[in-house]
Amino acid sequence: LSIRFLQKTHREVLLCGAAVGITSNVMARVDALVKANVDVIVVDSAHGHSANIIRAVREIKEHYPDLQLIAGNVATGEATKALIEAGVDAVKVGIGPGSICTTRVVAGIGVPQITAVMDCYEVAKEYGIPIIADGGIKYSGDMTKAIAAGANVCMMGSIFAGCDESPGAFELYQGRKYKVYRGMGSISAMENGSKDRYFQQDAKKLVPEGVEGRVAYKGHVEDTVFQLIGGLRSG
Repeated sequence: LSIRFLQKTHREVLLCGAAVGITSNVMARVDALVKANVDVIVVDSAHGHSANIIRAVREIKEHYPDLQLIAGNVATGEATKALIEAGVDAVKVGIGPGSICTTRVVAGIGVPQITAVMDCYEVAKEYGIPIIADGGIKYSGDMTKAIAAGANVCMMGSIFAGCDESPGAFELYQGRKYKVYRGMGSISAMENGSKDRYFQQDAKKLVPEGVEGRVAYKGHVEDTVFQLIGGLRSG
């Protein structure tokens, strides 16, 4: 499925990235994506400061030294340094700030997002490696704060989840139009393939670190992007 999306994206002359988890066939996935001309790969995990993630980053870079590689998520300077020294080209920051993420209450782990971005940036700037602020952005003003704290890129989900272009299904509720939105740590998402992101395997014993819900329908994504850009310029 990822390969088909990648090929379609390239036909439309767009850049395309793909995420891989820590699975037994991670290198086979990377090989297939590279053959399909992927532009960037993300080694994605809820706990990016782990031996398995660092090992995967090193192995991927050893086989494909010119491939753009992002890894995360992390929330400390120490974790950022470990990923950079393993060979990443960018670090994804954010443990539990997402609107539908429950990692902080389920696992008791997390750092306030602006603190995490600042701590990670202090290390990353010494290496010239960019920081991606992933999660916790509800308004355009949050983008301004993330960038001021040191982020080079802001990664968002809920803001765009209600747009036509998002993958969620439409629902009518009390006469209003909504779109379904779920966290990667929700039960349904893990049952459909994201459980390796949370280091879980047994489908009958999944421990969710995210929830499912609905967000108000917003129309075309270009209108939302226009508002976000306007707010960022004002900030």
